[in-house]
Amino acid sequence: MATTDAAAGKRRPRPLSPHLGIYKLTMTMAMSIAHRISGCALYIGVLLLAWFLISASTDAATFGVFSAFIESIIGRLVLFGFTWALFHHLVGGIRHFVWDAGYGMDPPMRDQLGWATLIGGLALTLIAWSIGYAVR
Repeated sequence: MATTDAAAGKRRPRPLSPHLGIYKLTMTMAMSIAHRISGCALYIGVLLLAWFLISASTDAATFGVFSAFIESIIGRLVLFGFTWALFHHLVGGIRHFVWDAGYGMDPPMRDQLGWATLIGGLALTLIAWSIGYAVR
């Protein structure tokens, strides 16, 4: 009768799953993480939008509280982050649409699309804020 390692009392080492320390961070990995973060930030931005709409539909005092928050440094940073999340998620969605069409999957183009997503989201955010301050 054949004996197994378990019957003999020996335990074989279990295979280990690759840990994050094994992987080298690539541009596509970083953009995937940033896409998820921007998606979560959009949820917070929708709460900000709901606060604006509710305060605008009530009295002037309630809107004054919202307006005081959004005009503060923290409020501007939150609004800037929401704007970045919106544009970054938009450009990332376009990148995924290009990938779904079967283009840009080769190694050099894959990284170039990642950089275009990062730079495009930041550029669109800065353009929108520049226009906003120019109109204001």
